[in-house]
Order: sequence, then C-alpha cells, then structure tokens
Amino acid sequence: MDMPTLDRPFGVSLWPHFSKGFTAVTGRSPLDFHLVPGVTPMTTLQGTLVSLATYYVVVLGGRQAMKNVPAFKLQTPFIIHNFILTLISGGLLALFLEQLLPTLWKGGVLHAICDAQGGWTDELVVLYYLNYLTKYLELLDTVFLVLKKKPLTFLHTYHHGATALLCYVELVGRTSVSWVPITLNLTVHVVMYWYYFQSARGIRIWWKRYITILQIAQFVIDIGFIYFASYTYFASTYFPWAPNVGNCMGEEYAACFGVFIISSYLLLFISFYLTTYNTRAPKLFSQASRALSSQSQKKAM
Repeated sequence: MDMPTLDRPFGVSLWPHFSKGFTAVTGRSPLDFHLVPGVTPMTTLQGTLVSLATYYVVVLGGRQAMKNVPAFKLQTPFIIHNFILTLISGGLLALFLEQLLPTLWKGGVLHAICDAQGGWTDELVVLYYLNYLTKYLELLDTVFLVLKKKPLTFLHTYHHGATALLCYVELVGRTSVSWVPITLNLTVHVVMYWYYFQSARGIRIWWKRYITILQIAQFVIDIGFIYFASYTYFASTYFPWAPNVGNCMGEEYAACFGVFIISSYLLLFISFYLTTYNTRAPKLFSQASRALSSQSQKKAM
C-alpha cells in the first residue's frame, strides 16, 4: 500500500476494485450506469410507495400475528445481518470519501454541494443509487424486532420508511447536496450496526447512548447544509434581491421534502434522547435513595 494522497486518501485506489466487483455482479461497468427515473429499477414513485406500504403492512400485521406466538431468538441471523450492514456502510463511506475529498479540496464546499461537477458526478450517482437500495435491506431491522417481539417505537418505524422515501426523492430530484446527509448517515451506521453486531454476540457496550448523540449531531449538520442549499436556490430563483450565492442543483420538491424530513428527524431524536436517558437518571436516583433509606432503617433496628 502506498502513502495516502489527496486522490488516494486510503493509500490505494478503491474505485477500480469496486468497478471490478460491480462489473462481475451486473455485467457492466459502473460508469455505464445511467440513472433514468421510471426506468432504472426501484425508481418509480408508485413502486417505492408500494414497497413502503408493504413494509408497514408486514410490520403492523406481524405484530398482531406474533401476539400469541413465542418470540424467535434469531441470534445468528441477526448477527449476520448487522455485520453485513456494517461492512456495506463502511465500504460505501470509503468510496464516497475517495470521490469527495479531492473535490472538496480543489473546488471548495460550495462547489461540492451545489454544482453538478461537484456533487453529482457519474461516480457519485452510482453510489447514491446503491445507498438508496441499502435502505430496503435496512427495513429488515424492523422485521427482526417484530419476530423477536421487541418494542416497536414510532421513531423506529417512521425513520426507516421515511429514509427510504427520502433517498428516492433526493435521487430522482438530483440534489447535489445529497452526499452530506448520506456520508454522515453512513458514518453513524458503521458505529450503530457494529454496536448491534457486538451486542447480539453478547458483548456489553457502554456507549450506546452516544450513538443517539451522534445521530442528533448528524441531523444538526444536515440541517445546516440542506437549509443553506435550499435557501440559496430559492433566493436566487425567486428573490434575487436577497443575499445568496447563486443557484444550487436539485428539484424544488426534493429540497422541500428533504428540509421537512431531516427537521422531523432532529426533533424526534432529541425527544427520544430526553425520554430515554434524561428521565432515567431521576428514576435511578429515586430508587437508590429508597434503597439507602431502607438499609438505614434496618441498621437502626
């Protein structure tokens, strides 16, 4: 392995190896891939909505069907599932970074998030599409919860379905800022699925709550970039008198949808963190106080 450089941040060119694997699986080079909404598999709105509706029917119907059925353990399949998603997330993240670091260094952040040659190159479109497809694999997370009779929260089911739809909308909407939430999400997923992989193996991990903190930080950064890209697009298009830095690539509906979904994620994850962790401390303190009080009374007797 050579020394890392700007064009080869990992000391080796990953894209040629990825290209060989892609060609072996699909029979064509990734650079021959052309995204055509409505033609490329899984890029019709009807197909996406049907797939997600099926997901919710299976999940909600499965919960009802499992009421009188013993929970499945599924330890080995769950371990494999999380390990595979850890590898996929890490592999896609590395490929994204290899493409983006030279662009950011040479063209700057604005070029990377708003220009087609920055955030919508042929290589990145292939990675965007593959990342979108992984969202359907991630829906199995919920299926495992149903079969294992684990609690299902609104946040979990909403987040999984909405993320698949968000990736679809941003893909067909050609938003060049997409790489920001995607790379941050992949970073979180490497950590998160590694945690679930280790936890399923029976290894206790003390930093679970920090995964939620990482997710919240992810959405804060996402909002900064997405709001900026959306603002400068709408300002330059409809309010040229307002301060802006020019047009930003992407369809209007994709920008609005992205702003709504990411904003809802931030609010829901903050609520989840406060409910799950901050309210637990007073309960633990109260229990500890009662235990100490009980011990003191026994000693006094």
